[in-house]
Amino acid sequence: MIGAVVVAALFGVWQFDIFPNETSQQRYRVFELDEIFAICALTFALFAWSRLRAQRREIHRRRAAEEEARILAFEDTLTGLPNRRQFHAALNAALEAPPSADAVHAVFMLDLNGFKKINDLEGHPAGDEALIQTALRLRRAVREGDMVARFGGDEFAILARHLSGAEAAASLALRVIEEMGPPVRAGNGDHPIGTGIGIALAPPDGTDAETLLRKADVALYRAKSESGSALRFFEEEMDHHIRERDKLERDLRGALDAGAIEIRYQPRIDLRTGAAKSFEAQPYWHHGELGNMDAARLFPIAETAGLLRPLFEELLRRACGDTASWSEEVTLSFAIPASLLRDAGIGLRILAVLGATRLPPRRLELELSESALVADLQTAKRVLGDLHDAGVRVALNNFGTGYSSLYHLRNFKLDTIKIDRSFVQAMTANSESASIVRALIGLGSGLGLTVAAEGVQDEQQRQLLSREGCHEGHLFAQDFSAQEVCDLLISKVATSRTVRSSSAN
Repeated sequence: MIGAVVVAALFGVWQFDIFPNETSQQRYRVFELDEIFAICALTFALFAWSRLRAQRREIHRRRAAEEEARILAFEDTLTGLPNRRQFHAALNAALEAPPSADAVHAVFMLDLNGFKKINDLEGHPAGDEALIQTALRLRRAVREGDMVARFGGDEFAILARHLSGAEAAASLALRVIEEMGPPVRAGNGDHPIGTGIGIALAPPDGTDAETLLRKADVALYRAKSESGSALRFFEEEMDHHIRERDKLERDLRGALDAGAIEIRYQPRIDLRTGAAKSFEAQPYWHHGELGNMDAARLFPIAETAGLLRPLFEELLRRACGDTASWSEEVTLSFAIPASLLRDAGIGLRILAVLGATRLPPRRLELELSESALVADLQTAKRVLGDLHDAGVRVALNNFGTGYSSLYHLRNFKLDTIKIDRSFVQAMTANSESASIVRALIGLGSGLGLTVAAEGVQDEQQRQLLSREGCHEGHLFAQDFSAQEVCDLLISKVATSRTVRSSSAN
């Protein structure tokens, strides 16, 4: 800018020097031109200066944005800990510098116990505060130079280089568990929060980052199966079990998509007349390597695979469709897994299945165990109450084995109780079991409930139960396909008509 003004002044002097004989008016015009030129030069200089400043600001903003992006790429914004990407880079760097012969690098995978409860009770801001406190505790527990990272949610990881061996890794994990022992202050109260820790060692368990992280995660899965805080090292046997389970889950997914899971129906008959009152749906899956799998094995696998709800709804839809084609007097008994009763929307989905298959709600009886009620009493009570009000019947199986059966009879809308098979099968040889069965029948009948017996094995048991006032029972563990049930019911109707016709003649 100053240079432009100087140029303008020199230009004016030059005009005086080279035109000495010009008149004053001509010189005045020359000065006007000089002023215009100076103003233009000044304007240009100011514009260039403003553009330069804007360019510098833009460069500064760009560098700040790049720095922020770099931080976001390698740092967890909530806790300030390194994230998965930075941890992975540090682990690769550590593996490029192997420990000495007697030392190891250790990878720890951590998952918090009780964190979901804090979120559910206090809300996500309290959960975030718990995570921040966890990060501070983990930093206090590790050695200087060890890396603590947050992978997301309540999942953390630790990289400890050059430990003296497995015992040193265990000692570090125990320090972490001890540091996590006191409750955390979050929301409106103190919350106990422990941790499960899975440990993989390099080089014994692997020499690349992916393998070590996977094996530490396998060990964490085992630690999480323990009650309370626990640490577990990776073991090949556990890895084999995890791989088998993964294959089984994939096989189940394929079987569900292909409709390869069969439903068998076990009749429940009137112990006095022998008429079939209800058929209990029993899912079976024939696995090529593991053989037949019933509901007791099938549903837990489906739950860990995230397939429990679609599996339950698909089987219920098929069973309701079968039942709709049977006699109007026959009902369907279908077991509902305990974890589904914690889903407040399961009642609406069950009613939607009934509507789609045109099965009246009164012809469906849902069976559940006491453990299903205990898991979430309020949600279960609300779900079952809504279904009962819609006409669906509710049965409590394995009755007599739970610690709170009387409470459930008083507070839940039940229609049927099913006496556990362990009492039924022992009643003819054990007087105490016979007394228990007699008392349970009296209790159920006194409350106006249908009383059914599970696992009736012979005619003597059937007669004893009928004499004591038991209404129904599953006899001799028979089961049928849907078509066999249909043929059986048609045959009984035909037989009944023949008998009535003979009596009339």
